Amino acid sequence: MTPFEVVERDGLARLGRFDTPHGTVETPALLPVVHPDPARQPIPPAEMRSRLGVRAVITSSYIAWRTPPLRSVAEAVGIHGLLGYDGAVMTDSGAFQQHAYGTVEVTPEEILAFQLRVRSDIPTVLDVFTEPETPHDAAEAALEETLSRARAARAATPGLLAVPVQGGLHADLRWRSARAASGLGDVLAVGGVVPLLEQYRFVELARLIAAARPALSPGKAVHLFGTGHPMTFAFAALFGVDLFDSSAYHKFARRGRLLFPEGTVPIDEVRDPICRCFLCAERPLTDVARLPLPERERGIAFHNLVASLEEVGRVRRAIRDGTLWELAERRAGGHPALRAGLEEARRHADVFLATEPESRRAFREVGPESRERPAGVRFRHRVDGYRAGRPSARRIPGVALRPEYLAHLPVEDRAGRPLLWETTTPFGPVPFELGEVYPVGPYLGVDEFLEPRSHLSPAAFRERVVREVGAVADLDRDWTDDWTRRQLESLLEWRYGPRVRARIAPGLTGERSRRSGRLRSIRFGSEIHFHVGTDGLPRPTFRGAARLRPLLPLGRERVTVSDDAVPFVREGRSLFSRFVRSADPALVPGSTALLVDGSDTLLAVGRLLLAPPEMAALERGVAVRVVAHAGSRETEEDEPAPETE
Repeated sequence: MTPFEVVERDGLARLGRFDTPHGTVETPALLPVVHPDPARQPIPPAEMRSRLGVRAVITSSYIAWRTPPLRSVAEAVGIHGLLGYDGAVMTDSGAFQQHAYGTVEVTPEEILAFQLRVRSDIPTVLDVFTEPETPHDAAEAALEETLSRARAARAATPGLLAVPVQGGLHADLRWRSARAASGLGDVLAVGGVVPLLEQYRFVELARLIAAARPALSPGKAVHLFGTGHPMTFAFAALFGVDLFDSSAYHKFARRGRLLFPEGTVPIDEVRDPICRCFLCAERPLTDVARLPLPERERGIAFHNLVASLEEVGRVRRAIRDGTLWELAERRAGGHPALRAGLEEARRHADVFLATEPESRRAFREVGPESRERPAGVRFRHRVDGYRAGRPSARRIPGVALRPEYLAHLPVEDRAGRPLLWETTTPFGPVPFELGEVYPVGPYLGVDEFLEPRSHLSPAAFRERVVREVGAVADLDRDWTDDWTRRQLESLLEWRYGPRVRARIAPGLTGERSRRSGRLRSIRFGSEIHFHVGTDGLPRPTFRGAARLRPLLPLGRERVTVSDDAVPFVREGRSLFSRFVRSADPALVPGSTALLVDGSDTLLAVGRLLLAPPEMAALERGVAVRVVAHAGSRETEEDEPAPETE
């Protein structure tokens, strides 16, 4: 069995790859559904590969098996020969026909043996298709039968195997099925969802994927059957779906309908050049609409397939850029049902948080609902905890505070009681010292472009401070250094907790950007011990990590490196998942961690690509990228690039 590798990721979504006998499949990937009868396939698979770069397709082994002429050819030259295709081929087993017609005329053993004889790259277990409305008892019995078939198929299959995940709309059964399938399959195929997709029941789809997702092994590719419309790809990818299959490109073509990520358009209503793909440059859609029926159907199908592949490309780019939630929210605007499904997904923030990155380059608002993304939920929860740790502080409602106000803003009253000034943000009031932390600091929303904010002058702001605290605080001194101290201590507490902050903060000083006034580094003497990036988070240099390590409980903020990889990590090489001995389960992708050997000697500082539970499940690929080690230079030149306003 070939291990799955994660290359890049954005939350649960990932850019990955796995090998098959007919080449590497890079995910997310669209597997066009191709008919095993070439006469009924409008676009030859070979043309998909040569013109569109399609590396994998899916076809029905059941149709080929039950059609004697196709069966004899497939058994003679293999499924690739039958299709005339030299890329990876996944075969379905007849479960969809079971859904459509109520039964199939083949046993699980027969159809698996046929898939193996015709040398399918990814054969699929013949599961018991469970309709969404199936009662719990019947769904459970069907699931047990599917798992029995899957265990037998695993024993009989030496190569890759797709195992379906069933259970209807029952969360407990979906979870149980996902966990069992993870121990048997290489591709985990979430099935029984075609009726939900056809009926635009995206809320129920979100619930069942949310139920299954925590039990799906991160070391396996995840396939969602029936995700054929391009407007659904970003939604599915949010849940970590790696493979989509599409017969929609052809089905909609037969009805004369064009697929776009924003929805569907009847070709007979097209009057203007609404598409600029290379196909439409060769032949406009208005001309395609007038072609004889077979050519018209082929032209629409080709357009639909191009539109679908382009959308997968956008999903891949969004994952790489950390903007998949933005893309999914934009796509959800195309249909109220999809918008409702995305709203339901936000209600399951706990499903996303284990792999939700510590920060992204920016937090761009698509609408007010953007604030309910998992990053926003986590941030508000942590702000509540930060306030709870300061029960004696006096909270003062804020305005849009700016760095130039710091000199006039007392951090405590004359009795030494802390003053907790709060600034207004899209996530509610936030303590000023945390106002640069992701997602608040790099937040970009519509309010900034409606009307320019009327910022107070420093003098006018001082008048407001006088009204708030009056004579209870010293307003004649310059409070800038005190704010710098509070901010660096607060950021260290935010990242490492109050006990570590109290032990590490003495002797540290903060340095602000001369241009923006933002905190940019934390030093001990002349040495930089922490960089503070545009996400507002403190990230240790090697010197900072060396100072931090003895102050942290054993195992905290650490990834322990296997002995075989110690020399390489010490020299600055990336740490691969198979060489991870253990990792702090509280870390998330994007976190900066201390890389140590078995005796807790510091080797390097690294940024996590994988969440700790994934490191044990993935046999291939990088788990942590080293960013600093004992031999690396840590000077002014190593500081992050200047922030953009």
